[in-house]
Amino acid sequence: MKPLFLNLLNDGGPAFSYPTFAMLLICIALIIKALVKGDADGKMRKLISHISLFALVWGFLGQMVGLIGAFDTIEAVGNVSPAILAAGLKIALLSPVFGMVVFLVARVGIIILTLVQKES
Repeated sequence: MKPLFLNLLNDGGPAFSYPTFAMLLICIALIIKALVKGDADGKMRKLISHISLFALVWGFLGQMVGLIGAFDTIEAVGNVSPAILAAGLKIALLSPVFGMVVFLVARVGIIILTLVQKES
């Protein structure tokens, strides 16, 4: 049995979920690096900001691609049960949720970096 997190990554569409997860790891690594080495010029915060915004948009792109595929399938099959439709919508919502998580984690990191810099 796989952990719930891995199931959600796979359910959300590996083409969109795994890159988003990689962006989360990159943002966390950059935040830690900036906290340890400092970020006086603000370049690290800008980079984290850009990556987090890209992750957010990437998640919504994944949702749109998933919904288009789901609607194509519904159109081809015709009559679809509400349970199958609900399952498809759940899967379509996972990708933007991952993007929002990356965005929020990165934004909290940027806030912390800003506070640390102002105290110095």
